Amino acid sequence: MMSEWKSDIEIAQETELLPIQSIADRIGLTMDDIEYFGKYKAKISFEKIRDLQKNKDGKIILVTSINPTAAGEGKSTVTVGLGDALSKIGKKTIIALREPSLGPTMGIKGGATGGGYAQVLPMEDINLHFTGDLHAITTANNALSALIDNHIHQGNTLNIDQRRILWKRAVDLNDRALREVVVGLGGPVQGIPRQDGFEITVASEIMAVLCLATDLSDLKHRISRIVIAYTFDKQPVTVKDLGVEGAITLLLKDALKPNLVQTIEHTPAIVHGGPFANIAHGCNSVMATRTAAKLADYVVTEAGFGADLGAEKFLHIKSRSAGFKPEAVVIVATIRALKMHGGLSKHELTHENIFALEKGLENLMKHIETVTHFGLPYVVAINRFSTDTEAEISVLEKWCSENDIPVSLTEVWEKGGAGAVNLAEKVLREIEYNQNTFTYLYDLHASLEEKIKTIVQKVYGGSDVEFSVKALKQLQEFEELGWGNLPVCMAKTQYSLSDDPNQLGKPTDFTIHVRELKPKLGAGFIVALTGEMMTMPGLPKQPAAYRMDVDENGVAIGLF
Repeated sequence: MMSEWKSDIEIAQETELLPIQSIADRIGLTMDDIEYFGKYKAKISFEKIRDLQKNKDGKIILVTSINPTAAGEGKSTVTVGLGDALSKIGKKTIIALREPSLGPTMGIKGGATGGGYAQVLPMEDINLHFTGDLHAITTANNALSALIDNHIHQGNTLNIDQRRILWKRAVDLNDRALREVVVGLGGPVQGIPRQDGFEITVASEIMAVLCLATDLSDLKHRISRIVIAYTFDKQPVTVKDLGVEGAITLLLKDALKPNLVQTIEHTPAIVHGGPFANIAHGCNSVMATRTAAKLADYVVTEAGFGADLGAEKFLHIKSRSAGFKPEAVVIVATIRALKMHGGLSKHELTHENIFALEKGLENLMKHIETVTHFGLPYVVAINRFSTDTEAEISVLEKWCSENDIPVSLTEVWEKGGAGAVNLAEKVLREIEYNQNTFTYLYDLHASLEEKIKTIVQKVYGGSDVEFSVKALKQLQEFEELGWGNLPVCMAKTQYSLSDDPNQLGKPTDFTIHVRELKPKLGAGFIVALTGEMMTMPGLPKQPAAYRMDVDENGVAIGLF
């Protein structure tokens, strides 16, 4: 291992980036095909994306993981390292990632650009304002809020019941004080008083819509379908009824273009869109993945959190909507996280503990079962940490061997692409020799209740679902309104297969509690809120923001 450990930002700032045109040249993009955002960032033009549609699709590799823990799994790091490794062995590869949100960046989860020597760059820009996509989404979201309140103030010809407005305002920060607010105070000139609230931008339906849209026309059509409220006689009101889908689309026209950047090893990366996986569908944009597949032979992409959330939604929502499938799945696991799933606390992880490791393997096995339920080939990537002992690594590799599980010890944080060459070779072998029998776990014609129960039982390993009185009423209403044929997007804690974040490992015989359903017709799914999930996170006692600064030359400090 390295004798001198450097922070992610130190490694990033020591890297000599290539001009973005050099990266574009590698994948056949000319100066006319991209729009520059400084020296090292660019957007790919709509004209080029349309022109690419005649190209053959490359193979998509999906990276997922076990349930995340406070110890960290490094899924984005493995995604970047695998892309670099495929490039290193001569495969034309593009990495497709989500954009980070400022909320977790300045909170506790951190950014989303990988780590060590497996990063996408410029990490400071990507983790902060990047090309302004999230700000455009925030603005579009809040423009719609302003237009709704103005409509009510100006006479409310749509008969909107201000007690039943679904649409919330948004901000790309963790701000618990904004979860419940009252707007319109101050007298008749200030509008109609009503209860409102904020969601974090990455939970906004505008984010989901942008990430599932295939072009500007589709984006406008999806925006027009968004249900914003109900009338006094309980009929849904959409953006189309309000007549502002054109204006909202106009605010998003540049944000819809995928962003091109590079890794430390100069592998092209498309970073675009970033819905949360615990409260939204957790995948980068369809346009990013599709464009990458038209430009490269292999696309390495990730879905948020574990296979119970991100991978399930990638397969049931994104793949279904976009009309593609992954050729193979990589399931990232760390010995540290497995030991936490086996019962250890975070401060106990530096000591060898075979018993806890073996107990925690139950969590890994459940995610393997989920991937095999979908009929997809897979490889387990052990993301190695310096505290892993040889005995622990041996136990994990032996367990995989005994259970006929393809596995690769991966060292991308320290070695970059060189640390994932074995993983890359094994993934290619699985794609070539292991049959892909991809199938969805539920049919769209099944009822919403059946879809939710299927996910709970087949993906989470739960025994049953308990619906609140409100949720039961909504199930009936949504079916009557013709929304029952949509896929379901589960809003659930990422830390557990159950809806209780304290139940680590592989809980059994548990019940998932659905308290409320939310129609997201623009995105094309129904959200089921479980447990205590909220769409506006809060900051921890010691936010990462406390460690951040900037020097007199504008160089970022303390950003991971």
